[in-house]
Parts: sequence; C-alpha cells; structure tokens
Amino acid sequence: MYGYLRSRRITPARRDDNSEELFADWHHPWLFFLATGTMLLSCADAFLTLLLIDHGMIEANPVMNAVMAQGTTVFTSTKLAMTAFGIFVLVFLAKARFMNRMRTGLFLTTFFTFYACLVCYELVNLLRLM
Repeated sequence: MYGYLRSRRITPARRDDNSEELFADWHHPWLFFLATGTMLLSCADAFLTLLLIDHGMIEANPVMNAVMAQGTTVFTSTKLAMTAFGIFVLVFLAKARFMNRMRTGLFLTTFFTFYACLVCYELVNLLRLM
C-alpha cells in the first residue's frame, strides 16, 4: 500500500529529453479494471468451455484442443497462465505505442471486449442446449 500511494514515477521524467515515461510505478485504475475483468472472463470462458464440451460441443481452437487432450487441469492451467502472461505484458507496456499510432493499453480494452462477447456467446449456447 505504501508503494502504491508513494509511487515515484507517476509523472514524466525530470529530464527534458524524455517527454513521456513508458514504464511507471503507478497505472491508471482503468487498467486494473480491464486486467482483472479480462482474467475473470478468461476463467468463465474456461469453465463454460468445459461445460459445453460435456454437452457435445467441440473446441474450435486447434492449439487449445491439443492442450485439452492432456486433461482438464492442464487445459485450465495453460489457458489461465497464457492469459495472465499476456495481461502482465500489456499492463507493463500500457503507455508504449504500437507502430507509433496507438497505445498498447487499448489492446486490453479489445481483449476485454472479445472475452465479454465470447462468454455471452457461450452462455447463449449453453442455455440453448439445456
């Protein structure tokens, strides 16, 4: 808590040649919401995927289908680890610019939206099967 409240790199660097600080100790609360929400939606996606497969659906992603052949524990662990690593990298580089056009923090918003749509799609399919 002390480090959060007393972060030293909230504002841009003291030097004139660095107009924008890429790596900061403090991130906007919106990034926390997006990161936590994306991780929760990823957990819901893993749970709903396993439920839908029990009801006769198939995994469309060939990589995750191969991982799922190893077992549900390996599938869930791999899916959540990959998502957590991606979120960590995107939060760390949230102020960086992709192709000098847009901040990489926008990718978190995109992934959050993608997972929200995917979970809604899975819920609709699950309700249709029941």
